[in-house]
Amino acid sequence: MPVYDEGNDHYLLVDFGWERTGRAYAVVVHTRLKDEKIWIERDGTEDGVAEEFVRAGVQREDIVLVFYRPERRHITEFAVA
Repeated sequence: MPVYDEGNDHYLLVDFGWERTGRAYAVVVHTRLKDEKIWIERDGTEDGVAEEFVRAGVQREDIVLVFYRPERRHITEFAVA
């Protein structure tokens, strides 16, 4: 289920339902817009939502992988902040 908070520029993809052992709930993807960049807070997808943005035409320097520590972001091909 997509969840939009357009007033604060937060966008989530949430997976929920029932599993064999009980209730399941997970935030699969959480992105936000900040300083004209896409900040990926959480990416639980198999191939990476950042690559989906790149395929859609977003430049790598406009994507920040926030789930990496700030001092480690330079090892990615994306923006550091």
